[in-house]
Amino acid sequence: MSQITFFILCLMSTLSPVTAETSSVDVCLSAEEKKLFKIINHYRRSKKLEAIPFSASLTMVAQVHAKDLAENYDFDPRGKCNPHSWSNKGEWEACCYTNDHKQAQCMWDKPMEIAGYNSPGYEIAYFSSAGANAEEGLSGWKKSPSHNPLILNEGMWEQAKWRAIGVGIYREYAVVWFGQLDDDSEIELCE
Repeated sequence: MSQITFFILCLMSTLSPVTAETSSVDVCLSAEEKKLFKIINHYRRSKKLEAIPFSASLTMVAQVHAKDLAENYDFDPRGKCNPHSWSNKGEWEACCYTNDHKQAQCMWDKPMEIAGYNSPGYEIAYFSSAGANAEEGLSGWKKSPSHNPLILNEGMWEQAKWRAIGVGIYREYAVVWFGQLDDDSEIELCE
């Protein structure tokens, strides 16, 4: 093999991840997901906080996780893995997120692992056996002493500056991801 051929092959191999990363944020929103985005930002504005811009990268992670939860997560109140966990049935590292938060890093790294979002992500998740929807999801998070502060940058989240948000709703689960890195990737409504 000539040096030129070797150089071209090396160059092509370094370009492949960029291509994959660019196409990996090709997502669209359902009407209910768009509604969830709107009402979260409306809630934030009612508290004199800035709206958080959409992120295709974080939306991809939210949609993938909502689907993974609906298809692979079995809630067990005595179980050690809570709904921030990820199954071993996808193209990601399995993750058992424990209630003591000792395994939090495995969840925080999912945006980078799945969508190439170069910053940790923070997730809130909602379950309804009747099927998740935007209004009930936000209502539940508002009442939650651990989720509401994340949405409103209070308590341990006071110093965080949310620059990106992603939403996913699939069957019984609504999932929202927050990030501190700008993401100008585009999102469109699903047809």
